[in-house]
Amino acid sequence: MNAMVAAFVLPALLFLVFCVSAWKDRRRFRNAVLLGLTFVSLSFVMLLQLTALPPWAALTLFALVFFVPAVGVVALGVFLVRNGVTMVRKEGGRPANLLSLLAGLGIFAMIALLVAVAWTGSKTLAGIAATLTLVVGYVSFIFVCFFGYAFLYGRIKVRGDVDHVVMLGSGLIGGERVPPLLASRLRKGQEIYAAQIARGSRPPVLLPSGGKGTDEKVAEARAMADWLIAEGVPAEHIVLEDRSTTTEENMLFSRQIMEAADPGYRCVVVTNNFHAFRAAMMARKAGVNGQVLGSPTARYFLPSATLREFVAVFWEHRVVNLWICGLLTALGALATLTAAA
Repeated sequence: MNAMVAAFVLPALLFLVFCVSAWKDRRRFRNAVLLGLTFVSLSFVMLLQLTALPPWAALTLFALVFFVPAVGVVALGVFLVRNGVTMVRKEGGRPANLLSLLAGLGIFAMIALLVAVAWTGSKTLAGIAATLTLVVGYVSFIFVCFFGYAFLYGRIKVRGDVDHVVMLGSGLIGGERVPPLLASRLRKGQEIYAAQIARGSRPPVLLPSGGKGTDEKVAEARAMADWLIAEGVPAEHIVLEDRSTTTEENMLFSRQIMEAADPGYRCVVVTNNFHAFRAAMMARKAGVNGQVLGSPTARYFLPSATLREFVAVFWEHRVVNLWICGLLTALGALATLTAAA
């Protein structure tokens, strides 16, 4: 029994570190990795206890760890390919819209490679497959960490009073009209505004954030403010941040406006749900005092949008990620050469 208890020390410690890190700041990416490592270590420990479990429990655990993920990968590949076709049909063939299709095809290409290794028995092909498995396994682990924690982060609720509700801008239709994606953010901000008033709090300042793009007739913040006013929000409760051209500038310039009004401000930043966690990391980097909430997005749009966010986060941490991928590739190549010799 003591040995069994000791086996759970590492998962418990990782979970404790995760809780402390998330308590200090929920907007850190390391929280996602710590949570992922907790589940991986817990799964490994549970597998070590298979012989100590009743047969039905051991079989169930084995299926959960191996069989369910294997079937899930195939199902995920089918889903991503179908979603990719839908994205191209509805949104066009821009590179960003091809991510779910490419990811689905990549899954089936990897499965085909593993089948080819088993069929041919080629050591060279086996080495290539092993190397790719290491790299793909690492990237997949980071993605699962990102996706899982982003889902948890998206469950955050507004607690207490807030002084500002920052709504991040996006491109306008015809250079002047609010598109559905942006309207979703504005409705979420309006809901927070109304809820604050309903609970007897001082109305928060609504802060639409977005400058004028080269293909736009008005600043995004101006179009957003006009939309809010048309929905019944008093113009005196709206302050525009109309200089920013990137999400980083959204955060920085909005923070300057809020600090000028009240150095001790507390805010909520609103964007779409797929973008909430990455926007939260940007808010932390920019020193914004507030969490980020997500608004609903069309379901067909979510897979590609989530993959795009992951690619951006992966690239933001490219020094660490590329070093690890390079190391895994080198180890796989060395193992292949050793086996061939």
